[in-house]
Amino acid sequence: MRRTVFQHEHEAFRTQVRELIEAEVVPVYSEWEAAGRVPRDFYRKLGKLGIFGFGVPEEFGGAGPKSFKFNAVIAEECARAGVTFGGASAHLALPATLVDYTTDDQKRRWLPGFVTGELMTAIAITEPEAGSDVAGIRTTAELSEDGTHYILNGSKAYVSGGAQADLVLVACRTAAAGTDRRGGMSLLAVDTRAPGVVVDSEPATLGLRSSDIVGMTFTNVRVPVGDVVGEPGDAFACLVGIFPQERLGIAVGAYAHAAAAVRLATVFARERTAFGKPVAAFQNTKFVLADCKVTVNALQAVVDQALEAFDAGELTAEEAAATKLYCTEAATGVLDKCLQLHGGLGFTMDHPITRLYADNRASRIFGGTSEIMRTIVAKSMGL
Repeated sequence: MRRTVFQHEHEAFRTQVRELIEAEVVPVYSEWEAAGRVPRDFYRKLGKLGIFGFGVPEEFGGAGPKSFKFNAVIAEECARAGVTFGGASAHLALPATLVDYTTDDQKRRWLPGFVTGELMTAIAITEPEAGSDVAGIRTTAELSEDGTHYILNGSKAYVSGGAQADLVLVACRTAAAGTDRRGGMSLLAVDTRAPGVVVDSEPATLGLRSSDIVGMTFTNVRVPVGDVVGEPGDAFACLVGIFPQERLGIAVGAYAHAAAAVRLATVFARERTAFGKPVAAFQNTKFVLADCKVTVNALQAVVDQALEAFDAGELTAEEAAATKLYCTEAATGVLDKCLQLHGGLGFTMDHPITRLYADNRASRIFGGTSEIMRTIVAKSMGL
């Protein structure tokens, strides 16, 4: 089926991104995975290409309002090559927050560096004892007696891009929750160079191994009141505002992983021989790949519809949850089948199919687990 979601400007951007990946990422990606992060100068290259400028006002060096389809192109091209842009994925998810919920002073201080890659950002929400239950966070920030700053204390887990971030948006509790568990939460922009900020763990993750995923501890960190993002106590409203975009991005990535897996498996099945003939000649292989192709077609249709709705400002939280749920669950099945067709080669970490399989597994956890997505969808049905 002819795909109509992307226009000429998106395809021109796709060519640019594909060339960048082939020249700058693929040859050294195994080194990035071994290091657990992307070299900092690569982020500056992305900045020079304007990739961090989408959604940032032109007066701050950005490209102004732009379609989320550009983000989708990046996800598709990374998946096609079996790579990621590391912690840049977290950075790319934050323009809306840093534009919609910041003051003029904050915009002037943060956005120009955000666009160039000189000031990398991350967001810290999850804690060792609070994952899907965002309202259960225990990190606290107490306002000083003179009212000039907060004292931040607590720990965060799984902060993508955390070790190299210059500014981390930290969800914390600045007041008692009261009857609403979501109340009393604030979002503080924390300078990672501040005393008391420590990157204290780098877990060996199954996938996304170049994404700089770390744990962070904050001990008596002084955060100026001028670095509160949004209104004090209103963090949950800020977070809810970014969830649809985050979940759409994860859904796009899952679709892209599945599409890339089918392409890899098809090529492998044609080239690999068994019992004197290509693996593709066996009926089982044909049927498996046919089923996978049909699923990828359905994934594409769902993703494209959601992209159009998001750009039109019509993608609801419930629709974003449903899109993420379907795409991540269906893509998992496709990736498993495609890896199986690779036989023993699919069990080696140096093959793209294995990277895709491992990277995609996080999609059913990050941004809200599949169980949380089902809860949201069921609630929207009045259940």
